[in-house]
Amino acid sequence: MANPLDLDAYFKRIHFRAPTPPTLATLSGLLAAHIRRIPFENLDVLLGRPIRLELEALERKLVHERRGGYCFEHATLFAAVLEQLGFRPVAHSARVVLVTPRPAAPRTHMFLTVPLDEGTFLVDPGFGGHAPRAPIPFLDGAEVTARGETHRLARGGGEWTLKIKTGQDFADLWMSTAEPENPIDFELGNHWVATHPSSAFVNRLMMRAFTDDGRVSVMNREVTIEHHGELRRSQLADRHALRKLLIDDFGFDLPEVERLRVPMLPDWE
Repeated sequence: MANPLDLDAYFKRIHFRAPTPPTLATLSGLLAAHIRRIPFENLDVLLGRPIRLELEALERKLVHERRGGYCFEHATLFAAVLEQLGFRPVAHSARVVLVTPRPAAPRTHMFLTVPLDEGTFLVDPGFGGHAPRAPIPFLDGAEVTARGETHRLARGGGEWTLKIKTGQDFADLWMSTAEPENPIDFELGNHWVATHPSSAFVNRLMMRAFTDDGRVSVMNREVTIEHHGELRRSQLADRHALRKLLIDDFGFDLPEVERLRVPMLPDWE
């Protein structure tokens, strides 16, 4: 790698101090720490800023500026870290079907598979509040439970489906043919997500930060705080409240949110 990442800075960012041989234990520890410390957020999209996937830009934003990002940013950074540690991650795209039916869902999600001695494992650090916090064996019917959430991987009709358990049933999260993709494919998907008028990321405020005992999720004005399994819901009164939430629960300050425009909140002042 011509311009390697500053791994020491990345490890400090995610509070990771364990040895780093390319093993399943290392992969599991890195994934859990990455998701715990680097939040999911689409603030730059709503501020009209380009989402850059060059490693230098990702390192500056997610590591040194202590910001978060969405799937393309998380997965690209995480893949670069893995490669530098001797892993061989493979990047794939998927159609998010949690809300949108498959025929209308574009291939605008990025995830990774990682081959190891024990087999190939799925890692998906950028799937917002439903990101699996442990590697999942890339096998039909594989299930993994981590931090109280159970994910299942299923194969049918030539596609893989990532599911999450909701009560007694499983809900589909995304579907993928799981073919290897090239960086340019993600550049195109990233451009659509960040600029297309119908993209959810252009129209909604969406954020998630995990904590030691739960998570904080934001959808437009709605804030949900999970603490030891109990939920507390509230609404953001204004942009000042959003900025305070970023400082208190997301670990960074972004003064520019004082002028944030969210199309689904036209009357938000």
